[in-house]
Amino acid sequence: MSGTSPQGNILVVDDDVGLRETLADFLASEGYAVREAANVSDARSCIAAETPDLILLDINMPGGDGLTLAGELRRSISTPIIILSGKDSMVDKVVGLEVGADDYLTKPFELRELLARIRAVLRRSRPQGAEPTPSIVERYARFDSFVLTPTRRELKSTAGLQVDLTGAEYNLIAAFAERPNRVLTRDAIADITRKDDWEAFDRSIDTLVSRLRRKLSPHTDAVALIQTVRGEGYVLASDVKWSDQR
Repeated sequence: MSGTSPQGNILVVDDDVGLRETLADFLASEGYAVREAANVSDARSCIAAETPDLILLDINMPGGDGLTLAGELRRSISTPIIILSGKDSMVDKVVGLEVGADDYLTKPFELRELLARIRAVLRRSRPQGAEPTPSIVERYARFDSFVLTPTRRELKSTAGLQVDLTGAEYNLIAAFAERPNRVLTRDAIADITRKDDWEAFDRSIDTLVSRLRRKLSPHTDAVALIQTVRGEGYVLASDVKWSDQR
């Protein structure tokens, strides 16, 4: 199943043909366009042909490692990734999030739960080609070397270079911009970035902050901008100026 869909285009990468077909049929019934890949090589070919809106990715497959693929993809594209894995330990979840996945779901799972997570991740991802009309008032924030525009879910450097962020990374920098020079505890960050069904815990918050710093670092001293407050959490050490424009 392929093509385009207003709901979104999803690539299912799993060596289990039965699971792939089940997911493809279910997601198609919910209005998504679905493509299938049985291994990492097939997945690379599918992505090269057409970048999907979201990738469902198994970890253990013959002939390739899903985690390695996730890391490669995160360095080149910002497409959301949900890992589907039979491993349910906290360490496995942390590793999955560290390589850049947006969510992690343990097998076996309910199809409705997966659907809820897909919808949540797609909502958090940046709208493609959505440009505000001139009549819309845009609110934007300037801080350090960046400009944040919430209506576009967009972060750019003051030089005009776009910073590609996952949904959780964007939610985090937006939360900091709304609360400059104020310590956010890990629990507060988990509440802010979790949103719908994203599962967060202490180590994943540290990983998320680390990922965000890496993406900001080409434009500023990211460790000085997002500072660690020992025993408490993190703080955006910068003044933020909010403005409106049409």
